Amino acid sequence: MTTIHGEVTAGFEPVYEAFSANFARHGDIGAAVCVYRHGRPVVDLWGGVADADTGRPWVRDTLQLVYSATKGATAAAAHLLVQRGMLNLDAPVARYWPEFAANGKADIPVRWLLSHQAGLVALDHAVPLSDALAWEPMVNALATQRPLWTPGTAHGYHGRTWGWLVGELIHRVSGRMPGRYFADEIAAPLALDLFIGLPASERDRVSRMVYQPPAVDLTTASPESIPEELRELVSAWRDPNSFSNRAFAVTDPAEIDFNSSEVQAAELPASNGIGTARGLARMYAGLIDEVDGVRLFTPETLALATEEQVSGADQVMVVPSRFSSGFMLPTEANAMTGPHAFGHTGRGGSLGFADPEHGIAFGYVMNHIIGGPDDVRAMSLVEAVHKSLS
Repeated sequence: MTTIHGEVTAGFEPVYEAFSANFARHGDIGAAVCVYRHGRPVVDLWGGVADADTGRPWVRDTLQLVYSATKGATAAAAHLLVQRGMLNLDAPVARYWPEFAANGKADIPVRWLLSHQAGLVALDHAVPLSDALAWEPMVNALATQRPLWTPGTAHGYHGRTWGWLVGELIHRVSGRMPGRYFADEIAAPLALDLFIGLPASERDRVSRMVYQPPAVDLTTASPESIPEELRELVSAWRDPNSFSNRAFAVTDPAEIDFNSSEVQAAELPASNGIGTARGLARMYAGLIDEVDGVRLFTPETLALATEEQVSGADQVMVVPSRFSSGFMLPTEANAMTGPHAFGHTGRGGSLGFADPEHGIAFGYVMNHIIGGPDDVRAMSLVEAVHKSLS
């Protein structure tokens, strides 16, 4: 039985129980969960093994890569620039990044870039991974890329490209790389253990990921065995030219080893954020409340950052999705703790979000990356938070 470490405020015991059950029944190997309420921590738990090969235990300051939960941190950085009058959501991206105007993109506004409406989910020609990690070659490729649908007429999850697109916008406006801007303007004021571009000094604290493929590979299943509601999605997975596949094949090779020190040290603002559950939850707490004297967003910025921009059919995920200008909004599949919540999931289960209505900020990170619909770990924790509130 896995020993659970940390603290839980009275009333939030259901979160402890759900976290313990994740190890006993739902596949967690090493993980942490943190919840803030009204700017103060009420849950801070961790347990398990940080490296399954060596047996290194997960400790209080173990760091974990959070995949696309990184997008929430990058979106927060972009909206801080909006709040400071340096970035206008309705201005053309090309005002700040002139090269972006190529191939019919001169009139794409910033908010379409943030809300996955720009039609730049993929590249006509993949960029060598080493060039993508170096930043500028990938940014140049995206600047000259033609949109794959008429911008503003549809939305589709820019799973990989979003980070370079929004990151370069932050770079052009602030004069700093997006990871540096996040470190200076968000992580430092809130004292966050959360990085976009891991310093070499922190490398030994990072947990090593373990990958588990889905129990059933629907891409090889017979058509009649696939539930009708999943057939469109499976058809997209099977088509190498679909947006669902092309969106995650913008580098050569397409598969990226996120355990590698080179990848973790680079700045990939869509996908390689590394931090603690505490850092993730504390960041979201600082967006909606004062945390140790620091609040990042004004009420006006919070309203602007969380206003729905798109909803419905997603050209990449092939399931309904909802986005504000940068953040995921609640859906039936990811209800968070209420209709006013906002945040972002990450591949394999990680999740960070805030719910201003309840004063909740949440972070969950883990090293067992589970594919498919059978992963209930994050949602069981969210349900436990909801139970604690009621």
